[in-house]
Amino acid sequence: MSKLHLVFGGRVSDPQTLDFLEPSALDVVGIFPDYASAEKAWRANAQRTVDDAQMRYVVVHLHRLLDPSQGSLAD
Repeated sequence: MSKLHLVFGGRVSDPQTLDFLEPSALDVVGIFPDYASAEKAWRANAQRTVDDAQMRYVVVHLHRLLDPSQGSLAD
């Protein structure tokens, strides 16, 4: 199975949490075939919004959601 990764971001209520204020307004950057390319996209978007403390971007390991047995933190 491919190790797909989703990168998205949006405005959060508190920069310490993942409580997104407007889920319908999330910026979906894309789905990537590996962690390296997802991290590159995450870094670019996080850097672009670095001055806005309420904006937060994340990488979600879709392959772990599809197959929980792939729960290793190394991929």
